[in-house]
Amino acid sequence: MKKLEAVTQEQWNEVCEFNRNLVESFLSDSVELSPKSRKAYESNLKIWFVWVKDNLKNKKQIDIKPLEYKKFQNWMVNRGCSSSDTNNKRAAISSLNGYIEIYYHDDYPTFRNFINKSIKRPPKNTVREKIPLTKEEFRHLVEVLKERGEHQMVAYVLFTFDAGCRREESRQLTKDTATFEPIIKSRTTKDESGNDVTTEIKMYYTKPIRCKGGKIRRLAFGEEAMEAMKEWLRIRGDDDCPYMFVTKYGGQIRQIGETTFNNWFTTTITPIVGRPVHPHTLRASRATQAVVEDGKDVESVRQLLGHEDSSTTINFYVVREDDDEVDDLF
Repeated sequence: MKKLEAVTQEQWNEVCEFNRNLVESFLSDSVELSPKSRKAYESNLKIWFVWVKDNLKNKKQIDIKPLEYKKFQNWMVNRGCSSSDTNNKRAAISSLNGYIEIYYHDDYPTFRNFINKSIKRPPKNTVREKIPLTKEEFRHLVEVLKERGEHQMVAYVLFTFDAGCRREESRQLTKDTATFEPIIKSRTTKDESGNDVTTEIKMYYTKPIRCKGGKIRRLAFGEEAMEAMKEWLRIRGDDDCPYMFVTKYGGQIRQIGETTFNNWFTTTITPIVGRPVHPHTLRASRATQAVVEDGKDVESVRQLLGHEDSSTTINFYVVREDDDEVDDLF
């Protein structure tokens, strides 16, 4: 799928002052957006307004008609942009329209959001089948990475799998996490003879991390991930960067970027597994192994993944065919 190039400052300066000021006000007032979401909104709106400059004679946002927006959406589709990219830009433009309707109603009382239901969303592109890692595949991956001395990758894979988290959530992990004390709980179950068996559960929690949708959560992980983090930090040595997962750029150690995680999967992890996998595979694998292979309750997996509704967990993350809590997964 084709991705549109980012707008240059020179291109942005050619956009009419009304639209440039509108974007600046919208972003300044949208304090609920995460830094990542704010950056995405800014990029998408700039691409939209450069298109408006080139195709609609630099019209003001308040003067644009539904059919004119539809031409932009068709332009993206015809250029080979993905349905996801097109819908992201649609959402940003629609949010800007909603902002005008609410906060500038007195100035523009007749303005209405020109993205309406009659303008259908582009059809979804065909996506690759998501096949989670089996327990055997996951253990093989970890062992091979250990043998190769890929200590940072081992720590990342074990933590991300345990926490069932996303790339952006993993990259927020700080290295002081390796100093945290475990939370130890006891759980009593029945054995095959009906006797009580008490098991000690040792688990750890991160500092509060900003997750998708702006949720602030503390992510749980187990002992093996903690030991891998400590080993990675021992190998890494002392530096001033506070983050657990890092990269070296221009001679400086800094927080790792999401694209580096993607590169790990492309260049190293996929060849080890023997089939295409990507960072989100770890999240789906965690859910699937817990529910399908270990027989855990979907509710406990829902809590781990941070979903509002267990239907999201079962429909999108459990890929293969009650008092449980997250600690039961450890």
